[in-house]
Amino acid sequence: MPRPVRISGEGNVPFDGTVRTRIDASLPSEGYRLTTGADGAVEIVGGDEAGVFWGRQTLRQLLGPDAFRQSAQPAKGELPHVVIEDAPRFRWRGFMLDVARHFTPKSGVLRYIDLLAAHKLNVLHLHLTDDQGWRIEIKRYPRLTEVGSSRRRTKLGWGEPDLWDDRPHGGFFTQDDLREIVAYAAERHITVVPEIDLPGHMQAAIAAYPELGNTDVLDTAALGVKTDWGVNPHVLNAGDATLLFFEGVLEEVLDLFPSRFVHIGGDECPKDEWKASPAAQARIRELGVGDEDGLQSWIVRHFDRWLAERGRRLVGWDEILEGGLAAGATVMSWRGRDGGVSAAEAGHDVVMCPMQEVYLDHRQSDHPDEPVAFGWTKTLADVYAFDAVPPELAGTAHADRVLGAQANMWTEQTENQQRIDYMVWPRLAAFAEAVWSPSEGRDFGGFERRMREEHYARLDAMGVDYRRPGGPLPYQQRPGIPGRPFTSPKYDES
Repeated sequence: MPRPVRISGEGNVPFDGTVRTRIDASLPSEGYRLTTGADGAVEIVGGDEAGVFWGRQTLRQLLGPDAFRQSAQPAKGELPHVVIEDAPRFRWRGFMLDVARHFTPKSGVLRYIDLLAAHKLNVLHLHLTDDQGWRIEIKRYPRLTEVGSSRRRTKLGWGEPDLWDDRPHGGFFTQDDLREIVAYAAERHITVVPEIDLPGHMQAAIAAYPELGNTDVLDTAALGVKTDWGVNPHVLNAGDATLLFFEGVLEEVLDLFPSRFVHIGGDECPKDEWKASPAAQARIRELGVGDEDGLQSWIVRHFDRWLAERGRRLVGWDEILEGGLAAGATVMSWRGRDGGVSAAEAGHDVVMCPMQEVYLDHRQSDHPDEPVAFGWTKTLADVYAFDAVPPELAGTAHADRVLGAQANMWTEQTENQQRIDYMVWPRLAAFAEAVWSPSEGRDFGGFERRMREEHYARLDAMGVDYRRPGGPLPYQQRPGIPGRPFTSPKYDES
């Protein structure tokens, strides 16, 4: 929870529920000044409408935990006598929710928008497509959801022993659902960034339309929606018809999402099928792009130009650096900080989300009862210590290329809202403070005290099933389901 900067004030003053707001353009964008006075009213002055909104979130903090309940609570009583001036450090303060591996229905997404707003986070990145499910209605290609939105079963855990949930899993958002989500978020000054991941992570789409795959290498008609996890060898072909297909998909995406940024993924695209495909090899020669990395770079550049012509900007995972990067592309640095540093130094905007630091699907402690323990151990203190500006860029002109950061929640092992809550909270509260507040003077001891004295009660009021400081409660554990803890400091894609 971002900590507001208190300028002055002693004692308490009455509050009769009156809130006066106005805009003062001399304040920073998204910044605000909140004043409590003896007349019983609160004044919130914002640099813009977003600033006024964030000021209202600080007022909720001052009013106590009941102000975070959905039911109407009396907004009266006493408040500290303060003047608070505050503004965010970064303009991109994001959270990625993977709705492809396990589907989160519309009600759950709207709930998370409210949670992001309460923590002054302003970007919701929706990972809408993957090998295990296609979650967005595309009217011109109905089989994407008729076939691609359901899988017959789901792998439980990582590695051995093989365990399965034999219930079919599925779901998708209609276009009206997504319009509602986007509008609901906009009212809370949150931008929804859509992701259509290509040219890898596309087995659900290939299952629906086999001609999108490398048909000269394998029988793509035999592929179903993927039921287990890991990097998948089945990728899109690079033919003109496939590019045209996804231009059609993106036309409908642009109609639904006004976000300036559109995410096209670009990660974890194995090249084995392209190496074996006569059609792909002919395409490489035709385009003169040298090799398979060049082919992927050409696809990314194609969609960068296509989006730019429509007034949008492409954003992708840091693999889009491979083979050369399109001039207008923005990089999400996920495999570590190196991709972000290289991109910024080359003049590209960057969003930092290194998996070693802010991937919330990674385990929260070394406790043996942590459910489905995956990845590196990232404690609340670890996330609180995160700084979006890499040391290599700090103090240089390239630091301005860091738009901000986001925390990512992948859902292979979080099959419902309760499980997502456990992995995300309270670590997302620590992340929210790390991307809003200055790094100078950051004090985990003080943060931990504020969590204990104030913020856990707010999470309780909002109905969040967070991880308790003492570890998982019995019902939050998942005994018998194998995890995959990382022990090496480097990421192994195998």
